[in-house]
Amino acid sequence: MSCFEKMLIANRGEIARRIIRTCKRLGIKTVAIYSEADVEAPFVEEADEAVCVGPAQAKKSYLDIDKVIEAAKQTGATAIHPGYGFLSENPAFARRCEEEGITFIGPAASIIEQMGSKIEARRQMNKVGVPVVPGWDGQLYSVEQALEIAEQLGYPLMLKASAGGGGIGMQLIHNAEELKKIYASTMQRASSYFGDGTLFLEKFISNPHHIEVQVACDHHGNAIHLFERECSVQRRNQKVVEESPSPFLDEETRRKLLDTALRGVKQIGYTNVGTMEFIFDENKEFYFLEMNTRLQVEHPVTEEITCLDLVELQIRIAAKEELPYKQEDIQKNGHSIECRLYAEDPKTFFPSPGTLQKLTLPAEEVRLDFAVVEGSTVSPFYDPMIGKIITHGVSRNDAMRKMEQALENIHIEGLKTNLSLLQLILKDPEFRGGIYTTRFLDHLLVTSN
Repeated sequence: MSCFEKMLIANRGEIARRIIRTCKRLGIKTVAIYSEADVEAPFVEEADEAVCVGPAQAKKSYLDIDKVIEAAKQTGATAIHPGYGFLSENPAFARRCEEEGITFIGPAASIIEQMGSKIEARRQMNKVGVPVVPGWDGQLYSVEQALEIAEQLGYPLMLKASAGGGGIGMQLIHNAEELKKIYASTMQRASSYFGDGTLFLEKFISNPHHIEVQVACDHHGNAIHLFERECSVQRRNQKVVEESPSPFLDEETRRKLLDTALRGVKQIGYTNVGTMEFIFDENKEFYFLEMNTRLQVEHPVTEEITCLDLVELQIRIAAKEELPYKQEDIQKNGHSIECRLYAEDPKTFFPSPGTLQKLTLPAEEVRLDFAVVEGSTVSPFYDPMIGKIITHGVSRNDAMRKMEQALENIHIEGLKTNLSLLQLILKDPEFRGGIYTTRFLDHLLVTSN
């Protein structure tokens, strides 16, 4: 692509390697940034150029906007892909790219800012009839005010941080005493992690399904969906296994969900690839949760069922190209499942950093998006994800069969992993029946111990 001769990747690990692959295919030169802890990481070697941006601590390297921008200017990169995490949903970073004349591979800073506030996102969705979880959309200023509103809404409730994500700053409240007890600490935690202690309240939906819709929108007014992903296998609000399409949805509910998601992104004038996240109750009524204005960790399952490259789509949209597809061109092709392999204790979920003394991976019927190779070190400074295992089949049963086989053929020595947990999930009747909810993993761990 002549519009971007060189692109800096403001990330590390698996997603950096993933972006490099697409750039190489498109003829775009890549610049990796890395911390001192990642000097020997595979993504550093695979990029055309690499620039060290600081010590191991993320805030002094991958999160240092000045250093990232300087690396781009120093190497002549005209675009920056933020991947996911780190600076990917930081409006100040996107705005700085705009000011420096560097193309940010993502939406405008104003959109990131708007959707980064869950309160504002709820208000925007309400305007076009996208259902949101019943709750209080205003900012909470004191525990006394929170108690008064909670009494009106009725318990149980979720106390949530307006900024950020990943389950941080999110607490289930059963009564007034619990709210009094954790209000201040939740605000402090949100402020510490996101620089914004704003909280709000919404009704707690028990035993929900977490389903998200992948969208792509260009700068010419075109918007399409790329179907949905089922993301209900979670631990501590973090996804572990994802699949597409969702086994929970019937075709009528799916159509309604996809149309609703598109209505929402058109309301805010969204551009680039993004994800609308929804929560479903047991009656298949759904509510908007939030929007992720970036590439998702689980994007490969969408790529597998649509035969599209979402990173390429991101780049082309950022280059102001028109979407090359209309909605009717996008067809579901079979079924895909993704498992996240972590360097962690499968029972306590504590990270297990160390060196991969042995890493044997399956060679057939599987896609492997991995951060590491044999001999690599999993650092204690970052997310402990080793990689993602993705299978595709003509049916859900076919995809599950291939995943079970792939997991059996993975052998790792040198650190603990959640491989045994992934195998347990795949064998569980509730998962195999496609009837699991976000409470599934908690129940599974209780019954398996």
